[in-house]
Amino acid sequence: MRLKDVKIGFALTASFCTLGEVVKHMEKLVQEGAEIYPIMTQTIGSTDTKYGKADEWRTKLEELTGHTIIDNIVAAEPIGPGKLVDVIVIAPCTGNTLAKLANGITDGPVLMSAKAQLRNQRPVVIAISTNDGLGLNARNLGTLLNTRNIYMVPFGQDNPKGKPNSLVAKMDLMLETIEYALKGHQIQPVLAKYD
Repeated sequence: MRLKDVKIGFALTASFCTLGEVVKHMEKLVQEGAEIYPIMTQTIGSTDTKYGKADEWRTKLEELTGHTIIDNIVAAEPIGPGKLVDVIVIAPCTGNTLAKLANGITDGPVLMSAKAQLRNQRPVVIAISTNDGLGLNARNLGTLLNTRNIYMVPFGQDNPKGKPNSLVAKMDLMLETIEYALKGHQIQPVLAKYD
């Protein structure tokens, strides 16, 4: 087991179209021995979409991990002082969350968990999924690429002709990115090619 006894705070943001794929990779992390503490934005916890109902996502995550979802700032804040997890993974990480993290805004449980982790100089892994990664959010991405203790799941343009500013992480590289981050290294190459 590649992640035996590793505690992961797994934070999901509202890129609803990628939630299904992300949950499959969470399952792989559990199979590799990780103990996962689910964290979600209030938007995921309360919004029904064509990709699933909020209650269904909550139930699925709690059954998969065996832990109650952290879904508010008060519940996320102890992650820092208690050093409760070895790594925080934000996947999918929307452009909104990316921008807030790059600018020090802490207005929800996902951002509080990342802030709490970074204050202890512990790793935060980001798997982006945003339609404006090469647009207005490019500068925020650049900031985070150069921020200590932040590691990126390799990403690329998922649809350069139809959505030229869109960037999505290669979720199948999440496990390896976490392993590298736990050793203080960024997996390379960061820029991935989509087929």
